[in-house]
Amino acid sequence: MEAKTCNESRVVRTSRVFPNDVNNHNTLFGGKLMSDADMLASISATRHSRSECVTASTDSVDFLHPITPLDSVCFESFVTWTGTSSMEVFVKIIAENLISGDRKIAATAFLTFVALDDDGKPTKVPGIIPETEEEKKLYDTGKERAEKRKEHRRHSKELAGYFTTQKPWE
Repeated sequence: MEAKTCNESRVVRTSRVFPNDVNNHNTLFGGKLMSDADMLASISATRHSRSECVTASTDSVDFLHPITPLDSVCFESFVTWTGTSSMEVFVKIIAENLISGDRKIAATAFLTFVALDDDGKPTKVPGIIPETEEEKKLYDTGKERAEKRKEHRRHSKELAGYFTTQKPWE
């Protein structure tokens, strides 16, 4: 299986912020941003693996600057690191003030996807060939993030063992 460049999985989408997209602070709903990031990241993962993919985790979403109705929002996603069947996808969210033209990194996110074969079982994915400085930095730090994800998942499963599925009213 031949490795692919980050660019082969790149997805870019720009949209406006409309009144129904904002919260009571007149800034973009965090949940809307997270949903859009997941949707674009899923396209990147599928482009990279050329197979069905499922979101395994949203590893982080960091809100760095508020996004307002005067802004456009540009989402850029691409696969940055791969395991055997898993892919880390980075999503960069840029807000651009449409009046002044000022641009800023408004948020960043890392999500993990698993590629599935026709039977719904994890399947191998191609490796990554980073080309730009940004891609190289993300690739070089990907293994460390993957190890942290595994540890976090282990802790989550352990903690889940203490939870009940009993209905709260019973």
